[in-house]
Formats: sequence, structure tokens, C-alpha cells
Amino acid sequence: MTEHRWIRNSKALALLLKYFSRAHIWVYERTNGGLGARLLWFPAALVTTIGRKSGEPRITPTLYLRDGNRVVLPASFFGRGQHPMWYRNLRVNPKVHVQIRGEHLDLVARDADDKERKLYWPKFIRIYPPYRRYREATDRVIPLVVCEHSDARADTKAPRNP
Repeated sequence: MTEHRWIRNSKALALLLKYFSRAHIWVYERTNGGLGARLLWFPAALVTTIGRKSGEPRITPTLYLRDGNRVVLPASFFGRGQHPMWYRNLRVNPKVHVQIRGEHLDLVARDADDKERKLYWPKFIRIYPPYRRYREATDRVIPLVVCEHSDARADTKAPRNP
């Protein structure tokens, strides 16, 4: 394992990210997105999934794209070697609550198809160039998750295992 992969997958980094995320969620929720809706200059949303083991709501801050009524989320996990927990939760239960600033959306998640991946990845990389390195740093395919209203697509399914 290269030096960068070791650091990217280290327990110390995971712990740092956990506590940073908790602080970000706390600020975002208490200000209804007035603070925290941007991480530096990047658009940030709060994503609430249902824990696949606990059955409890789990909140995660993440970057996002809007495409009409859709919200697209990268399951990058900073290029770590495994999928983020929120993505694993969505594979079991695709219902998701997304907060963007003061807007609250109840949506259904699915993996982006190949056409959507080709459309959305360049946009994510323009917004946040490190995504290119994340894709190069991991052996897994980083999922893009499309969240939309349940009636938007009749064949909506939970994200599939890549």
C-alpha cells in the first residue's frame, strides 16, 4: 500500500473526519443551512439515511449537484478504499432526506447509470478538482447517487453493488 493510500485509509483520518462531520452537522442544523451550506466555496448538503443495522437516522454532510429536481451525491469517501456508510445504508433502504440550506427534500436514491456518470463526473470535478485524485486513489468505482422524487422514475431501486 502506498504512503498516500495508507494515510487516506488510516484510522486517525477516519476519526478526524468523524468529529469534523459532527461539528458541521451541528452548525448546519442549528442555522437551518445558514452556515455550513458551503464548505469553503463548495456546496454542501446534509443527507439523512436510515442505518442498515440500527434502523436509526444517520446524518452525513456531503457535496452535491442539483439537476432540476434531482440531487446528485458522490459516494467518494475521500478516495478511501471502501464505500461511505451513508451509501451502504442506501443500498438497503433507498429513502433519503436531503437538506440543502433551508430546503428539505424526501427523495429516493439510486446509482447513476453510465450516461449519467459521464454527465455528472466532469461537473463534480469542476466544482471540486480533488475528486479526480480520489478516483485515482482507490481501486473501487466511486458511485454517484441520483436522488429524485419517487414518482420521477418508475424503476427506482436501491443503489446496486458496483
